[in-house]
Amino acid sequence: MTARRGTGKEELQGIAHEAMLRRGLLPDFSPAVIAETQRITRAAAASGAAIRDLRGLSWSSIDNDDSRDLDQLSVAEPMAGGAVKIRVAIADVDALVKKDSAIDGHAWTNTTSVYTAAEIFPMLPEKLSTDLTSLAEGEERLAIVIEMAVAPDGTVPASDIYRAAVLNRAKLAYNGLAAWLMGTAPAPPKLAAVPGMDEQIRIQDRAAQALRQVRHAHGALRLETLEVRAVFEDGALADLLPDEKNRAKELIEDFMIAANGVTAKYLEAKGFASLRRVLRTPKRWDRIVALAADSGERLPTTPDAAALDAFLATRRQADPERFPDLSLAVVKLLGSGEYALEVPGQPTEGHFGLAVKDYTHSTAPNRRFPDLIAQRLLKAALAGQSSPYTSDELAVLARHCTDQEDNAEKVERQVRKSAAALLLAPRIGARFEAIVTGASEKGTWVRIAGPVAEGRVVRGFEGLDVGDRVRVELVHTDVERGFIDFALARGKP
Repeated sequence: MTARRGTGKEELQGIAHEAMLRRGLLPDFSPAVIAETQRITRAAAASGAAIRDLRGLSWSSIDNDDSRDLDQLSVAEPMAGGAVKIRVAIADVDALVKKDSAIDGHAWTNTTSVYTAAEIFPMLPEKLSTDLTSLAEGEERLAIVIEMAVAPDGTVPASDIYRAAVLNRAKLAYNGLAAWLMGTAPAPPKLAAVPGMDEQIRIQDRAAQALRQVRHAHGALRLETLEVRAVFEDGALADLLPDEKNRAKELIEDFMIAANGVTAKYLEAKGFASLRRVLRTPKRWDRIVALAADSGERLPTTPDAAALDAFLATRRQADPERFPDLSLAVVKLLGSGEYALEVPGQPTEGHFGLAVKDYTHSTAPNRRFPDLIAQRLLKAALAGQSSPYTSDELAVLARHCTDQEDNAEKVERQVRKSAAALLLAPRIGARFEAIVTGASEKGTWVRIAGPVAEGRVVRGFEGLDVGDRVRVELVHTDVERGFIDFALARGKP
């Protein structure tokens, strides 16, 4: 085991910094970026007849409790016949981050904010992402508004996109809002402080549920994987706790998926090449079929999202405690999403997991570079201008953004493993129930639940495959490299 450096948080920050460099990501902003940022002193101001004034609407943000890089707001308006007009406002980051600027160059290199257990490495300087380009509470901001008419049956018969000035009336947080929506807690103070905001959120929630029902009817997968967050006490790592889905997170997820679909279709209708977010048909469908068979269920021999979702729904009801483990196995077997060039008139692959054909990333320009690209394309299309990116440039960006997203995920995963190794170091010899999360020539990996951690099986892994349940013994940890080694404690169940 390598020597420790400082407190748990300091040690993990050092590991994260080194991992960023090793993966070709920039952990720090260059002097040119810092100088350029210092010259930006105020948020972009609204000007021109093309920018609508929507500051009077009851906009709100819904995000993590501690999030300050707010990318989107939402507001609902009842329509005739039970339909609802949903407006999603996306921060106009391009108004301050100009293409080919030094700041844009840093964003181009990393392509995403990197959220590690010890430190966040923002894609944009925090002066922008958490302030001047953030849709912060009480601040007037420029935005791209994606407007959708959501019918009672959850379809979207009409949509529009335009520029507007907006004002965030309430910064709401996922957990408190979800508890209120589920009736297990009173209204959060920020919700109660704005007259009519409670009914506003309930209307949004109903519209989101209608959108979700349509997606699931088409085969969108209802997965429930466990994300973890690090808990520090006086600079020392105290625990890794699961950060679970809830109704407020689903509300935002449903709106963002719908808004991203509208963006993709809008750009195609305008004749603009763009970046699509795709998840290709899974190559390891045969293993997913085998997992279903182990549970006494049957799946077709060819990939079928609707059949897979029906199987998942059955298992969620039959064994809710273990459903996150099954979800993780399916996610691993589905593979990773990627960015792909979409040229109008040419065939494009959709997103298998979401069961949608037209899908892009456009709703988080403070955090993801593909979203900033989409925003620039939208603004050019709205202004009747030519595209700021050629198809060849977009093809290169699709590959680069996919690669850098993969590198960012590897950094996050390594720091998460280092944090878990730090917690598990005093527990050598302990035994844990585990699920196999990876099995290939490169090795076999399992995940345990207390704390949530993933490690490699170094002894007894023969014959194991993704989704198998096993009992393992902790035999070694290496905090510096994020290594957690297990041995099979008894045979495969």
